[in-house]
Amino acid sequence: MGNGFSFVARQKRILLEDDEFFVDLVFYNRLLQCFVIIEIKTHKLTHQDVGQLQMYVNYYDRIEKLPHENPTIGILLCTDKNDTVVKFSLPENEKQIVASKYELVLPTEKQLVEVILKI
Repeated sequence: MGNGFSFVARQKRILLEDDEFFVDLVFYNRLLQCFVIIEIKTHKLTHQDVGQLQMYVNYYDRIEKLPHENPTIGILLCTDKNDTVVKFSLPENEKQIVASKYELVLPTEKQLVEVILKI
């Protein structure tokens, strides 16, 4: 994960009135001084997935976060995504939530070199 990350919970249960939800992964970053919520989806990203992650981020910001800590970061990893769905599912200039596609296999050395050369 990188420097400063501490594991907090896996399948963290959140109870909102009579409804229960489970956050896939919760970390705390000591350097950023904020919670980092990670949701993993094994399907193409939907607006419901983005809304679910937004709810978890709001919960941590309003209930778990201390006054001196920075806003919670949400990361949604999925097998495929539609950038336009992400754009319209989040408020403009949203910086706390990121959606990204993950790969099930590592790229070849040639593929990695091609990606690096494009940067």
